[in-house]
Amino acid sequence: MSLPEPQPYCFEFQRRVEFSETDMAGIVHFSNFYRFMESAEHAFFRSIDHGIHQTVNGETVGWPRVHSSCDFFRPVRFEDNVTIRLTIEEIRRRSVRYIYTFLLGVGDDATVVASGRMTTACVRLDREAGKIESINIPDALREKLENSKSSQK
Repeated sequence: MSLPEPQPYCFEFQRRVEFSETDMAGIVHFSNFYRFMESAEHAFFRSIDHGIHQTVNGETVGWPRVHSSCDFFRPVRFEDNVTIRLTIEEIRRRSVRYIYTFLLGVGDDATVVASGRMTTACVRLDREAGKIESINIPDALREKLENSKSSQK
């Protein structure tokens, strides 16, 4: 008898669907899944003691999205509790790629209702000059991301 494949560690974020996030049919509007991904990413960054916009080595570092996609499998409705699982797919020199899995229910009864991907770029924000410049992920943050990714395996 073979052992089951180990499940990867994923950062989990849960939220209840608000009425304002649904359409006339009472189903979560597709655009809100992108907001859910962003909320999960922000919660993940807070879990590693970092912010989405934070000063690092005297520079404001931010993470604009450069790619996102989402596939929808089942409807999600008002008052549903949604679990969003964030997994780091890849850490590159100047970007991070995430996979998101959206679930309803718990444990063996959980159902995948959507799946998304997002790529974010690490940038230096110069708000006074209005400039955004791609930069290497700062070493301290890269270490936290790598440690998190290695614990996901």
